[in-house]
Amino acid sequence: MDPVSASVLDTQLAYYRARAPEYDRWFRREGRYDRGEAATAAWRRELDEVRDLVRSDDWEGREVLELAAGTGLWTEVLVAAGARVTALDGAPEMLDELTARVGAGRVRTRCVDLFTWHPDRAYDAVVACFFVSHVPDERLDAFCGLLASATEAGGRVLLLDGRREGTSTASDHVLPDGASQTMERRLDDGRAYTIVKRFRTDDELCDALARHGVEAEATCTETYFQIVRGTRA
Repeated sequence: MDPVSASVLDTQLAYYRARAPEYDRWFRREGRYDRGEAATAAWRRELDEVRDLVRSDDWEGREVLELAAGTGLWTEVLVAAGARVTALDGAPEMLDELTARVGAGRVRTRCVDLFTWHPDRAYDAVVACFFVSHVPDERLDAFCGLLASATEAGGRVLLLDGRREGTSTASDHVLPDGASQTMERRLDDGRAYTIVKRFRTDDELCDALARHGVEAEATCTETYFQIVRGTRA
């Protein structure tokens, strides 16, 4: 599989910067993301499963680093559970949406390039929601190393992502086949961008984390979501 160029990563960031004001339409299954009553019902039911799973962990008072926090959809869950969150994202527009959702002063935010940033401390937990599938294969090992180095010994790692399922994305998107790491995404106004989209098996992710001392297990909901939970040795 061909490596992903730096220009594609730049385009991916540009896409998410431009998408920030409309990002939540995907989550709410609105417009191009409305794939019918049955699909929406399944999506919402499985989202509730994932939220319940996240909430089942003890977050009270934990120092949590959230990578690619986006508009704060999962930051909100963590903060409500008592976590003290430092939220990172490469798109300042996403962090503006996050602050509007969670509230100024309730979370620390930093705008950083997640492909070059290195932590200056370790946290009780590191969370990355719907980001690892945007990490190219040739950068996955470095990303897992970043997760491990940012997590205290005995701390936890949580990765949430989507499974390969056509109805999870917009009606005018086509998921990549197994021979490609990229796909074309469109905004509501029709602008098109090439981004990384690499679906990985449970074993691929758990093995990559294990190489950096994170013992992890993966589970999936019936159709849409993949959850990887691990502990730093």
